[in-house]
Amino acid sequence: MKVTYVKAFNDNYIWVWESAGRAVVVDPGEAVNVVAYLKAEGLDLEAILLTHKHDDHIGGVEDMLAEYPGTPIYGPSEVASLTTTQVADGDTFDLLGQTVKVMKTAGHTDEHVSFLTSESWLFCGDALFSAGCGRVFTGDYAAAYEGLQKLRTLDDAVTVFAGHEYTATNLRFALSLDRLSNGVEDLLHKTLREVEALTAKGEASLPTTIDRERGINFFMMADSLDEFIQLRQKRDNF
Repeated sequence: MKVTYVKAFNDNYIWVWESAGRAVVVDPGEAVNVVAYLKAEGLDLEAILLTHKHDDHIGGVEDMLAEYPGTPIYGPSEVASLTTTQVADGDTFDLLGQTVKVMKTAGHTDEHVSFLTSESWLFCGDALFSAGCGRVFTGDYAAAYEGLQKLRTLDDAVTVFAGHEYTATNLRFALSLDRLSNGVEDLLHKTLREVEALTAKGEASLPTTIDRERGINFFMMADSLDEFIQLRQKRDNF
């Protein structure tokens, strides 16, 4: 059992969770490379998970269904036209021998959800990035903050599969802030060097872990809504 990624567009990751010749695909913004990967690996498509409505996360669904008709699709109400099973905060369902828990992590979109598996894998779309979080397109900063606080309480060992390769930029933003202690600054520089080495080779900086994010992600560590808003607005203009 493993999770791998398929690259899409400039910086998207489409996650493929595999077990015993079957696969679950998360947020297929486009289909061509995902279908090619599934066929090359001899994987049957078990289900598709959708975290939110943005086209770079759902744009490949119809083409995937053309290749794999009848595939179950799980997602929130904002993608109801695409789903066979609509999910909401607190729901659970079983896939590939794991129980999947649905967590509402709104703010980026109104009904954005994240999926946490019993293997401690978190598929969080654009709610949480390594060293960052998604833009609050809804303007509902309280919802975005609440979602990150939920994720902050997860076990250290939870593996985070986010939707974009934004890590280096997020770390540079963190280093631009005036709130750095020596220890934190050293950790951010060390992490940035590691990330740049990976991406220079065309490799992903993801996945990350909740434990790692507690040390480098100021958005998740924000102790108040006001602090979060200030950080997010600064990041928007970085």
